[in-house]
Amino acid sequence: MAVADLMNSQLRLVFHDGNDPVNGSPIYKAKSFNNVKTEATPDQLYAIANAFAGLQERLLFNIERKDSSDIRQG
Repeated sequence: MAVADLMNSQLRLVFHDGNDPVNGSPIYKAKSFNNVKTEATPDQLYAIANAFAGLQERLLFNIERKDSSDIRQG
């Protein structure tokens, strides 16, 4: 049976940066924060993301968490 060990996490904030003048589709920009504690809960990350979003000029569109794991035989 395989076992996954959570190695690191990244918090990614996606901001709406306006619309494309040609076709009107939305444009997004992202800011990533590395070395997020792997023990951080979704509530904690949500609170931090909203605090950071308040310091930005663009509107917050989405909050993402990206986890990396090492997979080995258990």
